[in-house]
Amino acid sequence: MWLLIAVLGLIVWAGGTYWYLFGKPSAFSLESVRPPGPREFDQKNRDKIIKQGFSASKVPKNLDVIVIGSGIGGLTAAATLAKAGKKVLVLEQHDQAGGCCHTYIEKGFEFDVGLHYIGQVHENSLLRIAFDQITEGQLEFQELNPHFDTVVIGQGKDKREYTIVSGKTEMKTHLMKQFPDETEAIETFFKIMKLSAKKTHYLATLKLIPQWLSLFLLKSGIANLVSPVFRLSGTCATDFVNNLTTNKDLQVIFSYFFYGVPPSDSSILINALLFHHYKRGAYYPKGGASEIAFHIIRTIQKHGGNCLVRAPVSQILVDDKGAAYGVKVRRGLEEVEVHAPVVVSNCGIFSTFEKLLPPEIQVKQEIQDRLNMMKHGRGSLLVFSGFDGTEEELGLVSTNFWLYKDNDMDKSMDEFFALSKEEAPDNIPMMFITVPSAKDPEAKIRHPGKSCMTILTMVKYEWFEEWKDTTVRKRGDEYNNYKMRFAKNLFDWACTLFPQIKDKLVFQDVATPLTNMHYLGSQRGAMYSAEHNLERFYAEAVVKNRCNTPVKNLYISGQDVFSCGIAGALHGGLLCASTVLDQIVYIDLLLLKKKLKRRKARELAHLAKKKLQNQTFRVKPQISCTK
Repeated sequence: MWLLIAVLGLIVWAGGTYWYLFGKPSAFSLESVRPPGPREFDQKNRDKIIKQGFSASKVPKNLDVIVIGSGIGGLTAAATLAKAGKKVLVLEQHDQAGGCCHTYIEKGFEFDVGLHYIGQVHENSLLRIAFDQITEGQLEFQELNPHFDTVVIGQGKDKREYTIVSGKTEMKTHLMKQFPDETEAIETFFKIMKLSAKKTHYLATLKLIPQWLSLFLLKSGIANLVSPVFRLSGTCATDFVNNLTTNKDLQVIFSYFFYGVPPSDSSILINALLFHHYKRGAYYPKGGASEIAFHIIRTIQKHGGNCLVRAPVSQILVDDKGAAYGVKVRRGLEEVEVHAPVVVSNCGIFSTFEKLLPPEIQVKQEIQDRLNMMKHGRGSLLVFSGFDGTEEELGLVSTNFWLYKDNDMDKSMDEFFALSKEEAPDNIPMMFITVPSAKDPEAKIRHPGKSCMTILTMVKYEWFEEWKDTTVRKRGDEYNNYKMRFAKNLFDWACTLFPQIKDKLVFQDVATPLTNMHYLGSQRGAMYSAEHNLERFYAEAVVKNRCNTPVKNLYISGQDVFSCGIAGALHGGLLCASTVLDQIVYIDLLLLKKKLKRRKARELAHLAKKKLQNQTFRVKPQISCTK
């Protein structure tokens, strides 16, 4: 009798699990992807999609979901939910949708503000399939030069340049040629890269299964028996690479993707994952970064939703039972209420919990516990420079440059962020240079005879805090002079690599943490949202930092869910959609990937067969001859 009950229970459990994983209709399909249409170059037509202003009449009826913020995380969640049958409204406080994926045009120059390059979008990769689904195949990528990054360490006669190239085997081989005495260290690091690429989804899974089960697997040690990824996630990058090599330059190479925290406070798993991200090539969206939002929004609209800009959300509405049921949108001196049974916030955990929730909800212990798990991220400063001249005339290239004055990243970063406001502009230890006009093949069509460059470095919000209550573009001469001190030093540094640009500069603009706060809505000007410090990636912290929030029907999306960057934020959107739908959408993507691989195998087999047949027909008959 007991055996029968146990068997029946097992059957019910197995059936329920199968239904949960595979029984629900998929939001994704191969049929929804169509060949890319012609590029829309008419800015007025583009603005109808990415700059559609808010009004109550444009809000779709009977909404299912409201998404706050139109960054890639919010748009991914919105498009996935829309394709699953939900009517979704995306609200953006800026006058253009896209978040860090938007571009801005000034004096005939077009600048990217957050997307500088992206990896893992080669044919039939999971990320590419996700992009194809949420844009329905309309987003195209340009593969960049295999030499996608150069790391410059030191200055003057002590300057050393190291080139990073893509390729399944070429990346490691090329690095070993530059460090011939460090083959063992490089081999070990690439093993960690491979592990990070293949097993990081285990960490994401911890966010999707019940929290009690995730914590049990970790605390019991079962998770560590399954994979070392859970231990490596919380392993300090500096400690790990110091055990690999004493070569300080190679230590920089292993951590050169700087995202606001020094190696001593970053995860070796995340650093290895970022390095691996470009192993199969670096890419850039054809038509520029704004193509991403343009095509995702059209997918949302196709399924009955919309994306409206100039729609600053002033509050998330919470009922007396503690459940979110909509938002208030500020319109001049008035506020408009928009209701929906689900609210997704893509504007960061600090903005969501500290600014948008009602005061009586903010003070609750469970809200404070979530906030205490995270720290505010570093601010960023960007210098946008426009030049008269083509990339060929100016010697500009699609390769990015990461410049470090010293090969002790921990020391130089700690010393920099300890500087006073007056000392900081003259002691910048690192910067990143990207040339978007050299990456997008269509930039020559949109902006002929012009080139542009973006320079980025990390800064402290406190250095600019005294001007936080001033108005954008009207902050005064003292502020302008201060930010231009940063800009001059960064630009002069860039001119040591590209001397031709100095006399061709015709436009320059500088974005500080205050600029990012105004246009991106980021807390303290942090482009990467909450800090990506080591504590955040301890396995137990990963479990607790999930899309669900203590407020019923309120969910978090974007960079604060898992990791930074375009790919990290997109995965944050997929994790959020999975949580809202109570359905692991990654399974649907993996099934599509399997189908696409089978299709590709059939195509290759057909081509091989056709080639063999052609060769057979071309064989000439042998003629024997005798003397």
